[in-house]
Amino acid sequence: MTQQPHATQPPTPAPDTGWQTGGMVFAGVLMLVNGVVAVLQGISALATDDVYDVVGNYVYKINLTGWGVILLCLGALAAAVGAGILQGAWWARMTGIFLASLSMVFHFLFLPYQPVWSVLMVAIDFFVIWALATAPDAPTSSSRGSASEAR
Repeated sequence: MTQQPHATQPPTPAPDTGWQTGGMVFAGVLMLVNGVVAVLQGISALATDDVYDVVGNYVYKINLTGWGVILLCLGALAAAVGAGILQGAWWARMTGIFLASLSMVFHFLFLPYQPVWSVLMVAIDFFVIWALATAPDAPTSSSRGSASEAR
């Protein structure tokens, strides 16, 4: 039996669809815009406590100042990660999935204060998670060089 030489080319990735690539760009834009909106929501919740309706008897007892800090911090992080996704940063996809998951939980908890907005944000966060998880990996010149050097 003769042994065949090892191929020097990496296996070709599955072809990506326009939906996946476009979805990742759209997810980056959504995270950027939603981050800015969350920062503005956080500022308005911190500025005055009468911007949102006060819920009388709610299981999760966080006052509006606490929600303002949460929205402000989460929004600033989401805007930065959204910009990173649009620039194609390697760290931004996994961080984006984590932040969208966290945002989904926080908007569920924020439901009594802004029910329609919270449901809309949970749906958007679900789309962002899907888009970032299914987007194809973008090959970089450095990863190709290191793969060929390793062989």
